[in-house]
Amino acid sequence: MAGPMRGGPQMMAAGEKAKDFKGTMKNLRRYMDRYMPSIIMALLCAIAGTVFSIFGPKILGRATTKLFEGLMAMITGTGGIDFDAIAQILLFLAGLYLVSALMSYLQGWLMSGIATKVGNAMRTDISNKIDRMPMSFFDRVPHGEVLSRITNDVDSVTQTLNQSLSQIVTQSTQVVGVLLMMLSISPLMTLVALCILPVCMILLMQVIKHSQRFFRSQQEYLGRVNGHVEEMYGAHVVVTAFNGQEQSIETFNKMNDQLYKSAWKSQFLSGMMMPLMNFVSNLGYVAICVMGGFLSLNGTITVGDIQAFTQYVRQFTQPITQIANIVNQLQMTAAAAERVFEFLGEQEEEPDPANPENPNVIDGEVEFRHVNFGYVPEKTIIHDFSAKIAPGTKVAIVGPTGAGKTTMVKLLMRFYDVTQGAVLLNGCDVRKFARNGMRSAFGMVLQDTWLYNGTIRENIRFGRLDATDEEVLAAAKAAQVDHFVRTLPKGYDTELNEDASNISQGQKQLLTIARTILSNPKILILDEATSSVDTRTELSIQKAMDALTEGRTSFIIAHRLSTIRDADLILVMKDGDIVETGSHEELLQKGGFYAGLYNSQFSDGEE
Repeated sequence: MAGPMRGGPQMMAAGEKAKDFKGTMKNLRRYMDRYMPSIIMALLCAIAGTVFSIFGPKILGRATTKLFEGLMAMITGTGGIDFDAIAQILLFLAGLYLVSALMSYLQGWLMSGIATKVGNAMRTDISNKIDRMPMSFFDRVPHGEVLSRITNDVDSVTQTLNQSLSQIVTQSTQVVGVLLMMLSISPLMTLVALCILPVCMILLMQVIKHSQRFFRSQQEYLGRVNGHVEEMYGAHVVVTAFNGQEQSIETFNKMNDQLYKSAWKSQFLSGMMMPLMNFVSNLGYVAICVMGGFLSLNGTITVGDIQAFTQYVRQFTQPITQIANIVNQLQMTAAAAERVFEFLGEQEEEPDPANPENPNVIDGEVEFRHVNFGYVPEKTIIHDFSAKIAPGTKVAIVGPTGAGKTTMVKLLMRFYDVTQGAVLLNGCDVRKFARNGMRSAFGMVLQDTWLYNGTIRENIRFGRLDATDEEVLAAAKAAQVDHFVRTLPKGYDTELNEDASNISQGQKQLLTIARTILSNPKILILDEATSSVDTRTELSIQKAMDALTEGRTSFIIAHRLSTIRDADLILVMKDGDIVETGSHEELLQKGGFYAGLYNSQFSDGEE
């Protein structure tokens, strides 16, 4: 079996959007090309199964004619019913239907596998795309919106591939085959049946014309609703604490109402197809019955042919109705696929250099050289930032909220690229390294903890996946984790739920610190790493951190200035600039901005 297709986004030019049905289907075909032999085989099976079934009414009509002739012979006394001939016809018909069923089964088995593989490939490409997306994308797009594309939208595409693609072929084959069989029975009656086609096509085109935009709107608002629900669920405690339930419900209701209106209109318009098509086909059916009775009385056709023709008329109008429903499904699929390909066509972060620098040269030397940066081009928040840090230096970055402290760390990790200037590691611009290789030299403990659904042992080992259980235990002890973990019923095998809400915020912070200790990085970044723990635990962690930072370049961002007294260098930031540098004692003696910050934190204690 072929594996999932790789490189889907690479086959599309950057920024390419699936703006219409034709463009969307063209992009979708790129995923299907790899499985084209299997698709062709499935469609051939579908055609064969349909062709075999088409002959059924004609053969059954022969049996009916034989039975009718036998009955007439019995009534007139000239003969009887030839049961042997009828039995042979029925056995042949049963065999025909059995082969048709086997072909349909094989077609369904093949298309199910193909649809699953295409869905797998699309989700793989979306997942890989997420890893290549710039941070700015996730700053402006809700998480639920991305989740909706990888779940709801991809599911819509795979369901259509599994069901609608083969149905289009089988129904089209049935229309052609039935038409030929009808012509073989009575060209005049066939002409009457064909009169309903223009009416059906006009109705079909009008419904499609008006419903497509509502299907597109439906998928869009479905993504928005998912995004809002995901956000509110993740922040449920905060929403409850600040009595934001009513506002949250109001926002949800507005989005849900828009989703309801779009979904109602799209489903109503598409739902009109079946009644309209049935109404038109029933009118044609009545006309066929009247004409068939007239021709039978004239002896033009047999009773069996009338019975077969009426069956064919039903089979002729049914595929048209089915195609109308498939077109309805294709509209929803086109809207879903358009959103998937729109995401895959989003601009990615700049690729790694073709010949990247070796990350092993990184030994902790860091330099910010005239760095300018803004999250949006029209607003610069870092102005001409310059600093050079020697290997093994313990650097503290302090300043008021919004001064740009965390932003400097994001630039150092190359979560964002500088607007002007450069960030250098051992004299090499960070843009000359491969991102994965460069980031392997860093260890981070952020103010916002991140733990995933898994055991405590697995979450700590995430810092270095090849670490042994003994190394995990040593890191846990160094981070003061071991004590509280052993109080849990399952210890290190305790399962954390999705957002790790079954342990405290401070305990989550301790686990992230243990994870960083295990990674044994060359450069350490601590962004308010002890903000969620009590003072006593903070002192214990500080000892572990002192051992961890020894001999390593470390950047410590802290509002609690008592935790950075022993820093080798303190960078004081204000409004995106460094306003003071020096050690703790030097800055206090200057009596400047840092001294004001420090004294303001201890003024209550002095009083």
